[in-house]
Amino acid sequence: MKYEAIVIGVSAGGMNAMKTILSSLPAEYGIPLILVQHIGPRSDGTWIRVLRDFSKIKIKEAEEKEKIEPGTVYVAPPNYHLLIEKDKTISLSTSERVNFSRPSIDVLFESASDAYGDGLIGIVLTGANSDGAKGLKKIKENGGLAIVQDPLYSEVSLMPESAIRAGPVDYILSLEKIAELLIRLD
Repeated sequence: MKYEAIVIGVSAGGMNAMKTILSSLPAEYGIPLILVQHIGPRSDGTWIRVLRDFSKIKIKEAEEKEKIEPGTVYVAPPNYHLLIEKDKTISLSTSERVNFSRPSIDVLFESASDAYGDGLIGIVLTGANSDGAKGLKKIKENGGLAIVQDPLYSEVSLMPESAIRAGPVDYILSLEKIAELLIRLD
């Protein structure tokens, strides 16, 4: 099975989690990654600059109508929901918060699942609410692959625990094992 995209949702503790995963992926990694991190509405872009410091893959803030390309990490901008359209382009929205969040992980996961179907990998990492659980369940229902960070190794375990409870999921892994799996699936 060749996967077309990876969506990742992360909240509290996200910087360390993303550092572990992104620093492990090779520069020629082919599957695009689309990332929602719960950040404040007035974030100044520091998050992306820090991600770039330890990633060999191109990292950029997602832009409206942008076509999703391999070998790139797209990061949701502050205070915007990031959605994936059926034509596999990015759409940004300032509609109301979902799970107290904008950007919302569920919004990304559900729209990406509609666009990619069984060609999608969804990953829920460390975080302090239930955002991502509903969307990861939809990814699994549409034939995609559902991965959750092992709550025992999460800085904040509520988001992974919520995703596991919503289930089913394919893998519950440490960050290092998630990175190894992503490399094998490329």
